[in-house]
Amino acid sequence: MAVGKNKRLTKGGKKGGKKKAGDPFLKKEWYDIKAPSVFSVRQCGKTLVTRTQGTKIASEQLKGRVLELNLADLNNDEDQAYKKVRLCIEEVQGRNCLTDFHGLTLTRDKLNSLVRKWHTMIEAHVDVKTTDGYVVRLF
Repeated sequence: MAVGKNKRLTKGGKKGGKKKAGDPFLKKEWYDIKAPSVFSVRQCGKTLVTRTQGTKIASEQLKGRVLELNLADLNNDEDQAYKKVRLCIEEVQGRNCLTDFHGLTLTRDKLNSLVRKWHTMIEAHVDVKTTDGYVVRLF
């Protein structure tokens, strides 16, 4: 082979050519998120999902997603701004995603304000089964 000769380009170039780069958001759909009825605000947000194509169904991709929302936004009460609620998408009806309670945490600044020097911190974890069959972990 001669010096400076590119063997691959002489045989017709790359196979398939360059793939045309399209906007990925053109293949997405917006779905509304509905909070459980215990909260005063039912419409709590929107989420994106890739359109149904072949065996990939959009509603199946949404199920199981976990969302983290501020409790002050869900109840229109600014006194609860330090609590974060986690909601899990359980069911998709049309363009609406129905959610269920998944957890509750405190914001980092609230936790840091509760922990003080020279005070004993007691931690406890217990699993409780409710009358309707749910298992709730209290800590």
